Amino acid sequence: MRRKRKMLKRPGKMKKAISSLMVMLCVTLVASAGINLYMIKRYDNRILDADTIEQVQSDCILVLGAGVWQGNRPSPMLEDRLNQGIELYVSGVSNRLLMSGDHGRKDYDEVNVMKAYAKDAGIESDHIFMDHAGFSTYESMVRANQVFEVEKVVIVTQKYHLYRALYMANELGMDAYGVASNPRDYYGQSGREFREYLARVKDFFYVIARPKPTYLGEVISIKGRGRLTDD
Repeated sequence: MRRKRKMLKRPGKMKKAISSLMVMLCVTLVASAGINLYMIKRYDNRILDADTIEQVQSDCILVLGAGVWQGNRPSPMLEDRLNQGIELYVSGVSNRLLMSGDHGRKDYDEVNVMKAYAKDAGIESDHIFMDHAGFSTYESMVRANQVFEVEKVVIVTQKYHLYRALYMANELGMDAYGVASNPRDYYGQSGREFREYLARVKDFFYVIARPKPTYLGEVISIKGRGRLTDD
């Protein structure tokens, strides 16, 4: 009889454990959705079109890195970001471009590809700065502010990514606006949207915790010479 009583108690404990897990899952899903909605709504009014942004005089135009292909060619997403950044530079939004991306390995270099593309478009080398340690959107924002001393910035990336970038830039102390670069559809975008949903939650807590980026280094003022960031 004692054995039977013990066995009867186990299903009750399992039900409690399952109920607790379900509650935790529901809370996590609701919190994640809330963070995403808050981040999108918080700075949505700071996403401007190319004509309106001309009224915003900024320290620099920050172009966020994306993949590069063999032959030192920017991927379609990166090419569109660069074209938009160059257009803003030409229209007078700022006379400084900050290319922030991943150059953590010798065999992978986003920022030199980005600078070469802008130079080929006729932009003076000293007006193009490279952030070689922009390994994440969070690190790009921290370094723009602390290494390059950017106070007011116009960020260029695709719109789905721009909400998070603007949220972090403004919450980390910069006066940031954005221009979305979306002239075409991109393969695999649904996967990017899902990863971005999770990344917004991660970076919401990053802004609270303020972890140090992988590298900081000495200050290189955005008002100085871009060639100081050359390899």
